[in-house]
Amino acid sequence: MILAPIRIPHALLKAPCHLVKPETPELQTFIDNMIETLYQQPRCVGLAANQVGQPWRVMVVDASRIDRKGTRHGRIVLLNPFLVDRRGQHLSREGCLSIPDFTGNILRADAVTVHGKDRYGREMEIRAEGFEATVLQHELDHLDGKLFLDRVSSLDTDVFRRKRYE
Repeated sequence: MILAPIRIPHALLKAPCHLVKPETPELQTFIDNMIETLYQQPRCVGLAANQVGQPWRVMVVDASRIDRKGTRHGRIVLLNPFLVDRRGQHLSREGCLSIPDFTGNILRADAVTVHGKDRYGREMEIRAEGFEATVLQHELDHLDGKLFLDRVSSLDTDVFRRKRYE
């Protein structure tokens, strides 16, 4: 089932998400719905649970949908993820399903290590570089109640009207 993305200024987007237990009854169906929603959105490469109305610390990422430099792990589902390491930095343009009309220049780490659990509760660690690292950081921000607009240096010079993708 395709889930309806929520948009700013919805309060859920600014609240930190709660840890989730893998045995939560509706979790697996919710993850399947998140995956379906991700792939139905043009150019969407990441989705956090709070973007589709659930305050759980769950994300789905597939940075391989866009041909950009960096690691390409394919589809990643993470429960209760957190950043354990970051290296380097770069400035890149980001957009967001929850902020459909704008993009922004954001300073992010070049490479990250993220620890969490897979959808069944098994420990996992992802080492990502380039675009995939940026996507993971963007989704981690969502789970912490932050939006890319919170990270721009200047609303006047670093935020832009978004191109429309059909």
